[in-house]
Amino acid sequence: MADAPRNTTGHVSVADEPAVRQIIADSVLKLWDVVNQLTRLRPTSRERYRVTIFGSARAQPGTVAYDETRRLAAALAEMGCDIVSGGGPGLMQAANEGAASVGAAVSSVGIRIELPFEQHGNAFVTDLYEHRTFFTRLHQFVLSSDAFVVAPGGVGTLLELLMVWQLLQVEHLTKTPLILVGRMWPGLIDWARETMLQATPSLVSAGDLDIPVCVATADEAIEHLKTHHAEWLAESARARETRTSRTATE
Repeated sequence: MADAPRNTTGHVSVADEPAVRQIIADSVLKLWDVVNQLTRLRPTSRERYRVTIFGSARAQPGTVAYDETRRLAAALAEMGCDIVSGGGPGLMQAANEGAASVGAAVSSVGIRIELPFEQHGNAFVTDLYEHRTFFTRLHQFVLSSDAFVVAPGGVGTLLELLMVWQLLQVEHLTKTPLILVGRMWPGLIDWARETMLQATPSLVSAGDLDIPVCVATADEAIEHLKTHHAEWLAESARARETRTSRTATE
C-alpha cells in the first residue's frame, strides 16, 4: 500500500482533531512562557510600600473583624503605604475604606475576580483590576505587594494565604512579611505542626512553620509592619543613591 502524501505546507486541517488539540496545547504553553518571562521584570523601585490585606467577603460593617481591618489599613496608609485588597465586600472593603479614610496620597487598590455571584468593586477602591481566573489574580497580588496581612476568612482567604506561604517557603518571594491576624490562624499552624511536621518522614521543615507570623491584634500587625516598612525605605534610599551615582559617572 502506498504511503499517504506528506503534508509539506505545514497546514493542519481543522478536521484533524488530534493535531488541532496539540497545536492549541503547544500554543498555550508558549504563551505561559512569554508571561513567565515578562513577569521576571520588576520596576527599579516602587514609589510606596504596598501591603495586601486578605480577608472574608462576608464580614459586615460594625463587626470587630471589619472595624479592626479598617483601622489596620488606615494606620498603614497614615505611614504612607498603599493598600491592596480583593476589591470586593466584607474585609476587602474594610481595607480599602481604611486607606481611603486617611485622605493621604496613597492608592487603595482592588484586584477582583469575575464571579457570577460576586458584587462589583467596593466604593473605596481608587485603582481596580479585574481577572477572569484565580491564577492570574493571585499572580498580580504577588507582583504588587511588599507585605501580606491575612485577616479572618474562608476558603478563598486560605487559598491566598497558602499560595504566599509556599512562595516564601521556596524563596520565590523573599523579605516579605506574612502576618496572620486573629484567633483562627494559630490553630492552622498547630495542625500543620502536629500532622505535617510530626509525620514520619516529616512533610515540612520546622522553619517552614515559622514563616507566617501569627498575631492577636491589628496593633501587633502594625508594629511588625513598621519595622519592615522602615527597612524597605532604607533599602529604597540606598538604591536611589546608587542609581544617582551611576548616572553621574556615565
